[in-house]
Amino acid sequence: MGRKTLDSTRFKIISITDENVDSYDLFCLKSKKKESGYQRKLKWFKKRFKEGLRIQLLMVREKRGFTSRGFIEYIPGEYSWRAIDARGYMVIHCLWVVGRNKGKGYGTELLKKCFTDAEGMNGVATVTSERTWLPSKGIFIKNGFKRIDTVLSDFDLYVRQFIKEAPIPRFNIGKTTKFDNTYGFFILKSDQCPYTYTSMKEIEEYAKEHKIPIEVMNITNSKEAQTVPHPYGTYCILLNGEILSYRPIGKKRLVEME
Repeated sequence: MGRKTLDSTRFKIISITDENVDSYDLFCLKSKKKESGYQRKLKWFKKRFKEGLRIQLLMVREKRGFTSRGFIEYIPGEYSWRAIDARGYMVIHCLWVVGRNKGKGYGTELLKKCFTDAEGMNGVATVTSERTWLPSKGIFIKNGFKRIDTVLSDFDLYVRQFIKEAPIPRFNIGKTTKFDNTYGFFILKSDQCPYTYTSMKEIEEYAKEHKIPIEVMNITNSKEAQTVPHPYGTYCILLNGEILSYRPIGKKRLVEME
């Protein structure tokens, strides 16, 4: 049996713009809008909106009214904040539906918004991982994406082509050795993810307590994000030249890893 038709009265998808974002939210960290991470993301979003960044917010009707329960974020490949070469494609940064709303078809509805905005382009690309913080591959496979590249054993590049003769996107990592000999902590960070700010501060505190050298590089544009030594593109923690994590982690996790 096929998936049941979604009740259109139960949900709606709002296209977030620089004009209405204050009336809605950017989803991640939405309950703490005053925190630095959210405010930094807000400023980042408003700058990237001019480059074609789009956020579609899933609103689900609940007892208290429509509430945001998921979102999709995407941008033309030339301005992607993932370590890939996907010029001519639309690149999905994030796709997230939470809680009991998972598995109901909302993710596919969000993808449809991206497909519409990608009309006339070569297709749509995204980086997936079965770890957290990047979308899982399942929903993309169901919607016609194919895996075309893999790095670091479990980071995959999935593509749905609209034009078969178009160049295929690829990962960029492996083309730089800039950080190979770094001693101590080296953090590559951007404001694309609002959770990274708190993580960075805790790592700085841990480094100070343990007298470990630390250097932070702010990723300020898409060109930098596309050439960092990790497919996530917008956050990476290296220790003595080795990738420690791409997920925001704090002091507690660092102690557990000792």
